[in-house]
Amino acid sequence: MKKSQVVYTLIICFLASFIGAFTYKTWFNSPAVNVVETDNSSYAYRASNTEGLDLEYGFITASKISTPSVVFIRTESQQYQRTTSFWGFDFDPFGRIGKVASTGSGVIVTEDGYVITNHHVVKSADKIEVVLSNNRRTYTAKLVGADPSSDLALLKVEAKDLTPIKFKNSDEVEIGQWVLAVGNPFNLTSTVTAGIVSAKGRNINIVNNQFPIESFIQTDAAINPGNSGGALVDLKGNLVGVNTAIASKTGSYVGYGFAIPSNIVSKTIEDLKEYGEVQRGFAGVDVVDIDGEIEDKLGVEEGVLIKRITNTNEEAAEVLIAGDVITKIDGKVIDAKATFDERMAYLRPGDIIKLEVYRDGNPRDIDLTLVNKEGTTELLKKESVVSEVLGAEFEKISKLEKDAYRINNGIKVTNITNGKVRQMSVGEGFIFVKINGKPMNNVQELVTLLTDYKGQIRIEGIAANGASQYLSFTFR
Repeated sequence: MKKSQVVYTLIICFLASFIGAFTYKTWFNSPAVNVVETDNSSYAYRASNTEGLDLEYGFITASKISTPSVVFIRTESQQYQRTTSFWGFDFDPFGRIGKVASTGSGVIVTEDGYVITNHHVVKSADKIEVVLSNNRRTYTAKLVGADPSSDLALLKVEAKDLTPIKFKNSDEVEIGQWVLAVGNPFNLTSTVTAGIVSAKGRNINIVNNQFPIESFIQTDAAINPGNSGGALVDLKGNLVGVNTAIASKTGSYVGYGFAIPSNIVSKTIEDLKEYGEVQRGFAGVDVVDIDGEIEDKLGVEEGVLIKRITNTNEEAAEVLIAGDVITKIDGKVIDAKATFDERMAYLRPGDIIKLEVYRDGNPRDIDLTLVNKEGTTELLKKESVVSEVLGAEFEKISKLEKDAYRINNGIKVTNITNGKVRQMSVGEGFIFVKINGKPMNNVQELVTLLTDYKGQIRIEGIAANGASQYLSFTFR
């Protein structure tokens, strides 16, 4: 073969190889695979899709970090069914007894065994058990304290070296950011679902209390029965909220869940640990949202309208009037009643706040000292009487409650376990106003009366939601 033919042949082969390689790489071959090493494992991904990996890695990381801090909660309680006469009176308050078991979730907040959950998860429980997610070890839990207004309760188990969750400032949570819901829905332990923050400052009127704190973080991460008390976390595994409720006609997830902001959770934990009850500062005003009619009338686009000055805070009566519009608290914009309630939930009696108020079309700054539920600036220790026979805890109602309910006296039930009070179907938060026509002012007098009474008894009271109730029983 001539030298020129050889060279020609080599050139043709080279070009054919090049074209073939180019065609294969272009049409058939996948992009090169890169491997990112992490602390625990490695993940492969296409070089052209790093954003997908970042999100996936965030989900995995947040799940691994937060799951050990979320516990399974089991409770047991007694339930009574009474026989009622044609006229609505009870033949026998001591009806059939049945044991009721329920489940939920909780979040470990300290290494030495403090656990936060929803009040409704452990409400009226005779027995509370906490099961760890990492080793399935079970502990009997003690109820440290509860705050029905925010639907939070603090538990304590005798344990060490637990894995507490880290808190994130919920004020920094942004609408649209990814979050994970961690809990135990339908008895399926350690379940993780993903979604985004759909809204903040939601008020959905689910807290059965005269003074509810509702300023929920809304998410489309799936939250179902059993998730209550579990964690809502960011992609770093930090707590942004405690899962509380779902918006559903079926009882199961249909798109929206709600969580208590972590800042409210953090303050509640501190107060319950130190004082046994939440130290909440009150401005002494009833406020409502600004609607279109109020906006047109007052010329103010956002804020809350003071509807009434209460009798709780004497200073408020001196510096504020009904019709004032509060637009800011300590420089933070107040755009709705839920935002106002949330801001107040962070404060304590004795705190001085700076209000920006619109009155007669003009802005003005007003300093106001917050008070406790008794109208003073002191931090209050819980004072109550516990009766094992009655299976309940009792305390005198506050000045705030007297003003809200328009009553002069009353004894409130703050905790119910197995006993005579539960048999009466009286719920937590119920206020005994009168028994057999006699006003109730003394806690011990009420306890003695309910313990020893024989015969028919008539009770006038107020339920936790503010509704009047009239009950009649026959004690034998």
